[in-house]
Amino acid sequence: MSNSSALKGASGAFPAFNAHTLGLMFISGFFATVAFDLWGQTLSPALGFANLSPHGLAKSLLGRLGLPNGDFAGYFVHFYLVGLIGYPVGWLFIFAPIWQRVIGQTHWLLSSAIYGFGLWLFAIGGITAIAGLPLFLNFTGITWVALVGHVLYGIVMVMCLQIIERPKHK
Repeated sequence: MSNSSALKGASGAFPAFNAHTLGLMFISGFFATVAFDLWGQTLSPALGFANLSPHGLAKSLLGRLGLPNGDFAGYFVHFYLVGLIGYPVGWLFIFAPIWQRVIGQTHWLLSSAIYGFGLWLFAIGGITAIAGLPLFLNFTGITWVALVGHVLYGIVMVMCLQIIERPKHK
């Protein structure tokens, strides 16, 4: 994990909530979401595996909640609310501080992969059930492509944070 002061508040547990942290969230979330979508919608089908449609899950959830659930709404929830805001907030303000407190200092790759696995459990194991879809999508091919995608998301997001916050040597 990063020892960067930019990712930790005065207490050392949480990052400061400011424009810098928002920028980190949006940049890391952007690249992580692009990696997730590149894997799930381009590489996976090209390799003969399932094609992910994460905006479809968002549309199902919105419809189940009685909210507008057109294509725009599905893409908006998937890319902006989840990819740029929700998952980065989960890392910066929930998972990373708990990991640091319970496990301590480890290499960022381990914690980011476990975070991605947790995202998969949350999305495919929880949100699907709330959206009225089968739990873990009945463990079809989409389930496993989504697992790789969520772990990839976690790794790319934290890797971006590490690169951006790398100490500058003059």
